[in-house]
Amino acid sequence: MPLDLPRFGVRLSQALEPRRSLELAAAAEANGFASLWFAENPFHRGIVPVAGACAATTERIGIGLGIVNFYQHHPTLIAAEFAALDELAGGRVRLGIGSGVGPRILRLGYKWRPLPSLEDAVAIIRPLLRGEAADHRGSVFSAERVTLGFRPPRPDAPIYVASMGDRSLALCGRIADGLIVSNMCPPRYTERAVGIVRQSAADAGRKPLDIVQYLPCVVRQDRDEARRLAKHAVGGMLTTFWPTGGDWPALRDTIVECSGIAKPEVVAALARLRRGEPADTVLDDRFVAAFAIAGTAEDCLVQAAQYRRAGVAELVLTFGGPQPEADMAHFATVLSDRRGTA
Repeated sequence: MPLDLPRFGVRLSQALEPRRSLELAAAAEANGFASLWFAENPFHRGIVPVAGACAATTERIGIGLGIVNFYQHHPTLIAAEFAALDELAGGRVRLGIGSGVGPRILRLGYKWRPLPSLEDAVAIIRPLLRGEAADHRGSVFSAERVTLGFRPPRPDAPIYVASMGDRSLALCGRIADGLIVSNMCPPRYTERAVGIVRQSAADAGRKPLDIVQYLPCVVRQDRDEARRLAKHAVGGMLTTFWPTGGDWPALRDTIVECSGIAKPEVVAALARLRRGEPADTVLDDRFVAAFAIAGTAEDCLVQAAQYRRAGVAELVLTFGGPQPEADMAHFATVLSDRRGTA
């Protein structure tokens, strides 16, 4: 039976030296991936320079900014930078925005207000991309009769939003054109999130949104090696982005519940990881199944189909391990073979 699969993109980390990103962008395009996505977190490499370089050195592959946060880039600047980048890329760029990582934004001296700031940002960015004036007095961001000094190339350019909590997902459905689901979101959570966004969009009389999700991927002929490497990727994300202890926001409880792993087990695993124990001894295969795809290329495609069933249109993969070019090529070959025989 043929698999119903999403489009596949490649995520390039801010941890990569820019010239290395150019090499991986060339490999992704050569292997037929649909897109390159660049996510920006505060205090690391900015993504606009490397996205621009990749746009200039590729010809066909889509370029995704996802996300740019409006606390570091005022919405008027986001519109101007995106429109210029889209000119450079010949209309291949998609814009993803979000409120950023709360604790890091607070360190910049801002009061972090994710929902009103998101609403303000879209209200400012959308008219500017249409070549119109932005005249919006918001509770977080404002623009008084601002126009860009050039005409953006695509007045209908879609705006993607990174949302996770229920209220943010509902807002996304009302005002955005696409949803970006972050790493560390298992398929059951994604299905739930997509349901909220779709219902909100329908209630507002809007068409369904395009759904993009980020996900670590490790492709190996040796399944055990793939799972071992995936555990290290998942462990790194857990310790970086998950709160200490078990006193979490409700959103984290929802994600853990959707993972199928009991909360006390996740709390215990986090404590061990933060003590320096290696991830491949702390985490079992359930963590890989919840937060990554790993195994042979065929295994990864079967696992990717779960996300398609959950509503994901485009799965953006971070290829883990020391040989991403070879892994991309092998994955793309198996994908092409499967689609050719479907």
